[in-house]
Amino acid sequence: MTAYSLLDLVPIVQGGNAAQALANAADLAAHVEGLGFTRYWVAEHHGMDGIASAATAVVIAHVGQATSTIRVGAGGIMLPNHAPLQVAEQFGTLDALFPGRVDLGLGRAPGSDQRVSAAIRRGLGSDGNEFPRDVAELQSYFADDGRTGIRATPGAGAKVDIWILGSSLFGAQLAAMLGLPYAFASHFAPGLLDEAIDAYRRNFRPSAALEKPHLMLGFNVFAADTDAEAEYLASSQQQAFVAIRTTGKGIQLPPPVQGYRETLGGHGNAMLDQVLSASAIGGPDRVRAQLAAFVARTGADELMLTSAMFDHQARRKSLSLAAEAMRGLQVDLSGV
Repeated sequence: MTAYSLLDLVPIVQGGNAAQALANAADLAAHVEGLGFTRYWVAEHHGMDGIASAATAVVIAHVGQATSTIRVGAGGIMLPNHAPLQVAEQFGTLDALFPGRVDLGLGRAPGSDQRVSAAIRRGLGSDGNEFPRDVAELQSYFADDGRTGIRATPGAGAKVDIWILGSSLFGAQLAAMLGLPYAFASHFAPGLLDEAIDAYRRNFRPSAALEKPHLMLGFNVFAADTDAEAEYLASSQQQAFVAIRTTGKGIQLPPPVQGYRETLGGHGNAMLDQVLSASAIGGPDRVRAQLAAFVARTGADELMLTSAMFDHQARRKSLSLAAEAMRGLQVDLSGV
């Protein structure tokens, strides 16, 4: 059975603001909880005008208060930006507030450009090359095993599920070596997807945390009543991808544009085809078929769906249709 979850970048739309984006996040988390989603994650990004989840642990607390059963967490915390002790304290606090519901996905990217990254890491003296050591230190705080000589309060003994995130083979190999669940960012960086899946499954070592591999894959869903409407709604995210790939800067999520892809040249369309290759765009039948094909190809244990749309109500509906498609997919698979 393939579980389904939500990654919410807490988008700030053009003409909107962070307060509105955060209110939408709480509403969306409660909405997908009712749809049977397993977990709701937000991601750490900095210096981006269109993303309101920079203070990731604070946002998780916000959506945790708006929900009661769905797992809440980070997908992820960019660990080189932080002292592991502080992360243990933050997520130990979240576990105290929402016991048994907290996930901590860890990445080694900066979540920003180099200038912003330097501002965040001032005085830390850390970088992505120390990531495995930082993960081990963080695990030690939660385990309260005394190896660091420091007791995290809150944090010691917290039942926080740690995940390794990645878009390359490094994360896959580390997750396998540590016996941890692994989430691959195929929703925006699908290039090494097949290689990462193979590396993770082939090298996985059972651990106290996990007996067998658990693979979660990012997947974009833009669903609507018709294929044409879905294509139109998806153009907001397509514009945002084009902007960041051509200028290096994120933008506030723009309104959809009718026939947007027809305005792009061959290079722009080829780029979008590559970036959005792990996506379903269409009405209910097309979305269900595209989800089924992706699960059949990858054997994913879980999909981390993302659905960035300018209109909040359209986004709610997209996720409702995605949940319906996933439930239908479970029925299809159970009959095989």
